[in-house]
Amino acid sequence: MESVEGARSFHASGEAYDLFMGRYSRPLAGVFADAAGILPGQRALDLGCGPGALTSELVARLGAEAVCAVDPSPEFVQDCAARNPGVDVRLGQAESIPFGDGEFDAALAQLVLHFVSDPPFAASEMRRVVRPGGTVAACVWDFAEEMRMLRLFWDAALTIDPSAPDEARTLRFSREGELSGLLSESGLSEVVETTLSVESSYSGFDELWAGFLQGIGPAGWFCLSLADDRRELLRTELFRRLGSPSGGFTLPAKARCATGRVP
Repeated sequence: MESVEGARSFHASGEAYDLFMGRYSRPLAGVFADAAGILPGQRALDLGCGPGALTSELVARLGAEAVCAVDPSPEFVQDCAARNPGVDVRLGQAESIPFGDGEFDAALAQLVLHFVSDPPFAASEMRRVVRPGGTVAACVWDFAEEMRMLRLFWDAALTIDPSAPDEARTLRFSREGELSGLLSESGLSEVVETTLSVESSYSGFDELWAGFLQGIGPAGWFCLSLADDRRELLRTELFRRLGSPSGGFTLPAKARCATGRVP
């Protein structure tokens, strides 16, 4: 399921993920589920569930017995299952979803399709496991501008190393039309693309920096790959770009979202 070296860093604890990205993925789960039209009585799949931010949102709406989840990280599978008792959480790849044809009313992929090795095949697999008339939905951060935490980090990183793997350059589907194009090409109908906005508050810069030190995702992977002196240069540059805050602050984040209907 992994397409970039940094994606391997998702083999981490749920607590580490929460400090870095869970603080955004939890509020995102609510607006994403709204965009996907998740309603009581449906059965839904969370593809690439991580430690379970979206899974928990789906459980709150549908009940644990109506929710299934898949992730390639054994650590995340264990954490998601522990956090969501009664949910069928399985180890698996997006390109080979371990469920049968038409089992779900909806399949959702939150912050995952840009990391899979074969996105068109993954989209086809999502379509396969959803019944006719059901919904396939995906969302990915807008890395170029609107996910401020990551944009500030990569802008700082590029001053330290011009070859830093900026996610706006190395990952797909964060630009307008890319996600909707992927879903349309997989054979879905009534494809709609929109944006989803959330935010996260920090008590201070140290809390923000601690998230990168967890080694999660491409940003965390890059941060920990640096020698100590270069990592300190990165920290100083990020602090400067943030405005050298002396106290708490809030950062906005925007995701691209696309939904489609199985014919």
